Amino acid sequence: MLVAAAVCPCPPLLVPEVAAGAAPELDRARAACFDAVAVLAAARPDRLLLVGTAPEAESGDYPAGSHGSFRGFGVAIDVRLGAGEPGPRELPPSLTVGAWLLERTGWQAAPVAASALPDTLPPADCLAAGRELAAGDERLALLVLGDGSACRSAKAPGAWDERAEPFDAAVANALAAADGQALAALDPALARQLHVAGRAGWQLLAGAAERADLAGRLLHDDAPYGVGYLVASWS
Repeated sequence: MLVAAAVCPCPPLLVPEVAAGAAPELDRARAACFDAVAVLAAARPDRLLLVGTAPEAESGDYPAGSHGSFRGFGVAIDVRLGAGEPGPRELPPSLTVGAWLLERTGWQAAPVAASALPDTLPPADCLAAGRELAAGDERLALLVLGDGSACRSAKAPGAWDERAEPFDAAVANALAAADGQALAALDPALARQLHVAGRAGWQLLAGAAERADLAGRLLHDDAPYGVGYLVASWS
């Protein structure tokens, strides 16, 4: 059963060494992510699963011990997902940021693993995967990693789109209210057009939380680089 969830963005810029001189601009987002991870620990889960998205070739399960790196972003920082032998595959960027969050917060509350969803996974499949995860008696916590739209300003990676801010606002409201039905109803075609990275993970969360009766809290909502960064906790 799902006992807690945290939703965090996953830009490599969350790592201060990657952001360099721009690091203070994400101080509030970073602090909110740390707070959301603390809520997960306080729920005393039996297991923590990180969920992110990735291209089809990088999707699938990643066991404890899997490694990730920020060397592709110009800094010599490597991370490992909990304790265990290094896995055969390197973590995709979304899960690498998640592993960094756990290392930075000193996570020891429960064993960890990770799953990368294809960013094209249909909503019904996301919901079904979430339901399956939460079906047992195990106390499960989820750390869901994904950005909102990337079209909130003219300099955003996806350029400005008038639909982006309303889309992110709807997601923020759903996260604040722990409204799984609203997350389940997100349009995957629109999400792709707005370069939303978090849609599949949010819909997996919606499926996992259907019988959990969790309360939501929105910890952060901003778009400093034209990309929606949302942080929330459900417990």
